[in-house]
Amino acid sequence: MIAILRYGSGFPMHRLEKMQDSLGIPLPASVQWEIACAMVVRIAPAFDELVRQAAQGDVLHNDDTSMPVLSLRRDIDDQADESERTGIFTSGIVSTREGRQIALFFTGRQHAGENLRDVLLERATAMKPPIQMCDALARNLPKMPEKLEVIVSHCLAHARRRFVEVIPNFPDACRHVLEALGEVYHHDELARQHRLSPEERLLFHQQHSAPVMNQLHPWLTAQLEEKKVEPNSGLGGAIQYLLNHWHRLTLFLRQAGAPLDNNI
Repeated sequence: MIAILRYGSGFPMHRLEKMQDSLGIPLPASVQWEIACAMVVRIAPAFDELVRQAAQGDVLHNDDTSMPVLSLRRDIDDQADESERTGIFTSGIVSTREGRQIALFFTGRQHAGENLRDVLLERATAMKPPIQMCDALARNLPKMPEKLEVIVSHCLAHARRRFVEVIPNFPDACRHVLEALGEVYHHDELARQHRLSPEERLLFHQQHSAPVMNQLHPWLTAQLEEKKVEPNSGLGGAIQYLLNHWHRLTLFLRQAGAPLDNNI
């Protein structure tokens, strides 16, 4: 129950300690930690099996969040070595296959791409490459051994967010892009509601979303080439991001089962 409260529901150990004190049953955070650590040994085989099953997924989403550690930063400053990492990362990996989802979390010095690589080392060699969904941050991409590969798809929500952030300064241009992307998301929702198979969904997007994206791309290019938008502006940066990553942002138009984004 301690582990479920802490890691399943995000209930801090110090709060549980205060609650236990109020009930007259002391349970210090240090004791909670010892209990959780003892349980890890017993459930480790279950976690290992989840990793193995997650490695067989059709689509694997990954991302991470960083947390600086001051003691590590001080050590690096003392040693004048800027190549060392000065914090830790919590990586989330969600594997999907046949309607099932497996969520894995790793906390340590490795980036999301490195943790994804370690998971995929458990993948059966006979299986076809999975789709990896992430944003365009380099550390999300795994450096795979030769025997393994992934089909990378980038998150359309990340690209969309850049336009949302600059709407107050460029309302008309941003509205044009957001309405186009809104059509694509509408088509994806229709495919979900009609429970289309991955192959049927791909054909549906090719019929309805591809024309939208094919019109959007030259419009975006013209904004920069015809100097309608300052490249160093917020809108220019948003357009450049979308164009730079266009191929991976539009994988859903070429690959069955490719998601639109990493929102999962």
